[in-house]
Amino acid sequence: MRAPAHGIYVHMPWCASRCPYCAFNVHTDPSPPFMDWATGVLREAALREPSWAAHRAAEGGARSLYIGGGTPSLAPPEVLARVVAGLPRAPDAVVSMELNPGTIDAETVAGLVDAGANRLSVGVQTFQPRHARLLNRGHTVHQAEALVEIVAAAPLRSWNLDLIFALPGQTMAELDADLDALLGLDPPHVSLYGLTFEPGTPLARMRDEGIVVEPEGELWRAMYERIVERLQLHGLDRYEVSNFARPGHRSTHNDDIWRGGFYLGLGPGAHGFQPDGGRTVGRAEPTAWMAEPLGETTSPDAEGAAADFVLSTLRHIDGLDLHELAERFDRRADAAILDRLSAAGLAHQRGEHLVLSAEGMALADGISAQVIWSLEER
Repeated sequence: MRAPAHGIYVHMPWCASRCPYCAFNVHTDPSPPFMDWATGVLREAALREPSWAAHRAAEGGARSLYIGGGTPSLAPPEVLARVVAGLPRAPDAVVSMELNPGTIDAETVAGLVDAGANRLSVGVQTFQPRHARLLNRGHTVHQAEALVEIVAAAPLRSWNLDLIFALPGQTMAELDADLDALLGLDPPHVSLYGLTFEPGTPLARMRDEGIVVEPEGELWRAMYERIVERLQLHGLDRYEVSNFARPGHRSTHNDDIWRGGFYLGLGPGAHGFQPDGGRTVGRAEPTAWMAEPLGETTSPDAEGAAADFVLSTLRHIDGLDLHELAERFDRRADAAILDRLSAAGLAHQRGEHLVLSAEGMALADGISAQVIWSLEER
């Protein structure tokens, strides 16, 4: 049984403005304390080191470092460079940073590369002006295309484009137009997000007040299937429900997490998954986090840990390792459930792995719930 790989996720919590759909720990501040944040990240890493020392020694360092947010590209390059230089990772680790179109130019991209990034993720989300306004995206289509040209020419291992679908009022024709624009930029990796109406967000309040209408489930699935078809025809293979890549361009960070890997979470409100099974979350408010970063650690019982394992692996193209489920968590899925999934054409067993079919991928959350419900001690 393989030892799960591990990565590092660093949360930079500031944005120029807040998107109405965003439920992440994001703050707007005209003058963020970026260098204090960098100091806090390295302090938190040192405080969490005892939980990671043995695993890191066995694994030879983190395979990935992902700086997300928020909008990491708002921070000066020297701040990001300090974070990258101060965190232990393998010599060939993939260092990813997120950036958004609008105010980014070639100099900014060069600064991110100089800071240590070898992979960039561009938050385009949509190329349709009316949907960009709803999502409060502060860029034009021209700005997005110009940024992608700069990123594509930079000395990087790879890069990614984000796309959101199932927007209120979005038609299939508009989705196709978004896909035309995205594929015209020839990205080596695409991360896909079906818009969700998270409780407490402005978008959820707009729905509740009747200002916007949430798309029906059938339309959501039709859009997802259209996207999958077009991305795969363009050479972008699905390796997880929401992640598509050309050969050699998978996101190491995403790939490892969706195969049950551990990750050290650093920064305000960042979540982490420790080698001992503990789930960590840092304090959300930046000032409180700088004073005391560790926040809470919860340790799920055997049943909860097995459920976590199902949720974090069944979405991946490799599927759920039933042997590892039994060996690590002393649990097995009810054979009757597995037979029903197979008969319905939603999943099949490939050796020791339960693998979702193309139809099952669109229903991954519901299938995971069925498998979790069926778990029993072996």
